[in-house]
Amino acid sequence: MDTALHNQRIYQKIAAHIRGQIESGQYREGEALPSERDLAKQLQVSRTSVREAIIALEVSGLVEVKIGSGVYVRTPEPARPVDLAWPEDPELSPFLQEQEEVSPFSLLQARLLIEPEAAALAAANMTPEALLAIKEAYLMNVSDNLMHSTTHVGDRLFHIRVAEASGNDAYAMFIRQLLGHRYGQLFSTLQRLYTPKDMPMRSQQEHLTVLMALEQGNAQAARQHMAEHIQNVIDIFLRTHQGDGEFVLDE
Repeated sequence: MDTALHNQRIYQKIAAHIRGQIESGQYREGEALPSERDLAKQLQVSRTSVREAIIALEVSGLVEVKIGSGVYVRTPEPARPVDLAWPEDPELSPFLQEQEEVSPFSLLQARLLIEPEAAALAAANMTPEALLAIKEAYLMNVSDNLMHSTTHVGDRLFHIRVAEASGNDAYAMFIRQLLGHRYGQLFSTLQRLYTPKDMPMRSQQEHLTVLMALEQGNAQAARQHMAEHIQNVIDIFLRTHQGDGEFVLDE
């Protein structure tokens, strides 16, 4: 594979490569694509990038991901527009380059760098009012799970409130920007395909460990628990097993 694949937004280049193979007839309608592992080896890229490319291809309607089976080429159909852009300030738009949706794992990796430090700062610096706001967000998280929410507003608000409690306006701005929007099609599809049934409750419990560290003013524990929580999310979204050489998803 050309070294140009190692540029930014590599998943788009992988998706374009696979699209070209499908359009050339290398993979025909109803045929399964090679496994995620095999594609990564063939293209000399990471399996994370392959997974994001597959999700982008499904969003565009070119392939279908079948749980427990594999990824299959779909019946060709007229190209449908896919809006992957996050909303921009219309006053700034003329000055900005066209912005596409941030890839899911890039988003999570950025959060892994930012949020543990924000949690540590919150443990050291937060006001009683900020702690109350975090508790209220946690209770919203609990309520969302009891109501079987599919949007999990309380989950995201918990992370935003922790960043706001850090006392660092930049951390708060970053996390509000990353989590304050509705997830785009790539992240939403990743959630739909890879979220196990117990993940909301698992996240709620991990939020509680972060909250307890914050209440105790333990910056080291808050940093550690937040890092473990986000890493667990990444690991869950990367989970997979291989069967008979096919790209197979865990149920």
